[in-house]
Amino acid sequence: MADTHALAQSTVDAIDTIPVPTYDRSRLRSGIVHFGVGGFHRAHQAMYLDRLLADTDADDAARWGICGIGVRPADAAMRDALVPQDGLYTLTLKHPDGAVETQVVGAICEYLYAPDDPEAVIEKLADPATEIVSLTVTEGGYNFSPSTGEFDATNPDIVADLADGAVPRTVFGLVTEALARRREADVPSFTLMSCDNIQGNGEMAHATFLAFARLKDPGLADWIDQHTRFPNSMVDRITPATPDDLSAEVAARTGVDDRWPVVAEPFTQWVLEDNFAMGRPRFEDVGVQVVDDVTPYELMKLRLLNASHQALCYFGYLLGHRYVHDATDDPLIRELLQRYMSEEGRPTLRPVPGVDLDAYTTTLIERFGNPAIADTIARLCQDSSDRIPKWLVPVIRERLDADGDVSLAAAVVASWTRYAEGVDEHGEPIDVVDPLSGELIALARESRTEPLAFVANRRLFGDLVDDERFTGPYLSALDSLRQKGARETLTELLS
Repeated sequence: MADTHALAQSTVDAIDTIPVPTYDRSRLRSGIVHFGVGGFHRAHQAMYLDRLLADTDADDAARWGICGIGVRPADAAMRDALVPQDGLYTLTLKHPDGAVETQVVGAICEYLYAPDDPEAVIEKLADPATEIVSLTVTEGGYNFSPSTGEFDATNPDIVADLADGAVPRTVFGLVTEALARRREADVPSFTLMSCDNIQGNGEMAHATFLAFARLKDPGLADWIDQHTRFPNSMVDRITPATPDDLSAEVAARTGVDDRWPVVAEPFTQWVLEDNFAMGRPRFEDVGVQVVDDVTPYELMKLRLLNASHQALCYFGYLLGHRYVHDATDDPLIRELLQRYMSEEGRPTLRPVPGVDLDAYTTTLIERFGNPAIADTIARLCQDSSDRIPKWLVPVIRERLDADGDVSLAAAVVASWTRYAEGVDEHGEPIDVVDPLSGELIALARESRTEPLAFVANRRLFGDLVDDERFTGPYLSALDSLRQKGARETLTELLS
C-alpha cells in the first residue's frame, strides 16, 4: 500500500486515501474553548464544527476553531497525542453491515494542558475572541450531590481553588477567574455550553458554576448570573473507548499514522437550545437541531437510550456477555430493553416534536446490536453512581407518582446491586469502576444480611427505600439474582 504518513498539518496534503480538511486551517481562530477532549467530543461536537468549516464561507467560519483544554492528570495523554499532530485526528465510523468510513478531522486547532501553564488557559478563556466555552467533563465533573443536586464545597480541589491567591486547577476555578478578568476589562461574557449526559445540563452548569463563583466572589456571581448563558443540549453518538488495535487498523487501511484515533457509530444527534451570550456557529446548517426547548429530546435520550444501557449492562455482564452487541443479541436482554422502554420509560416522556418514538426505540435496539462498534459492557457499567440517579431513578419516581409499575426498573437496580458485590455468578472478581466503588461494594455485600442497605443510600436513591412499591420488586429481583442467577431471574421477570 501507499507510504504511511505520520498525521500532522505538514503531511495532510500527501494523504489521498481518505477525506482530509479542505479548508485553510492556518486561518482558524479558537472561538470555542472545550474542556474534556475525549473520544465523544472528537466524534461529535468537533465533527460538527469540522463539517461547518468545510461547508461554510471561510471568513464566517474561521472564528469557530476549537482550543481543547485538559485539566486532569489523565489528560496529559491527549496533549501528547494531539499537539504533535497539530490537533488533527482520524474519525472512523463503523456500520452494522461492515462498511467503514475514515476521515481526518481538523476543527481542533490548539490544545492546552492546564497543569503545564494555568495562566495560558485563563488568558485563552479571557480573550475576547473566545465566544463559547463547552464541556464534556462527564456527570461527575459538575461536583454535585447525586441526590440533592447541591454543589459540593467540601471537595478538596474546590477548597484549594477557593483559597486566597490560589492558582486555579479545576474547571470551576479556571472559568471563574477568566470571567472575573472579562468583567474587569468590560469584555462580554462567553456562553458556557454543556454537552454532557445530564438532564438539564445547561441548568446544572449554571447552578454549579454560579455556586462556585458565589463562594469566591458574590459580586462576580451576580454578574455571571446576569450575563452568562448556559444553553441546554442533548447529544447522542455511541463512542466506545478507542480499541488498542485501532491505530494499527487505520494505518494499514489508510496509510495514516494517528496516535489516538476515534471510532463511533454512524448515527449522530445534537439538539441545542438557542441561548447564547455572544455569537454562535450556524450549527443548524450541519444537522444540529437548534430549538427553543431541549427538554423533550433530552428526556427521550436519557430515559430510553441511557437508561436502557443500564438495563443492558449489569444483567448482560452477569449473563456472561462482555460486548454490547452480544448482549443485545440475547433474546432475554432484547425483550428486557423493549419492554422497559415501552412500559416504563416512554410513559414518563413528553411529546417529542418531529420524532417517531416507535422508530426511535427500534433504531436504538439496532444501534446497540452493531457488532462493528464492539462497545464493551464494562464501559456501560462504569461510573454507575453518576448514571443511575440521573437516568433511571427519575423514571422510577415519575412512575410511582403516577401509581405505575416499576418492576423492570427496580430489577435493573437489583442487577446493579448484584454486580456491585464485585463477584460474578462463577466466583470470578468484577472490577467495579466507580468514584464510589469502595462504598458501593461494601453496601452491596451488606445487603446480603441487611437487604435494603444498598438502596438506603439516600445520596443516590433519595427516599425510594421508604416506598414498598419500589422495594418490593427490588428485593424480589435481588433475591432471585442471588438464588437463581440472572438468566432465570430475567426469564421469570419477563414471563
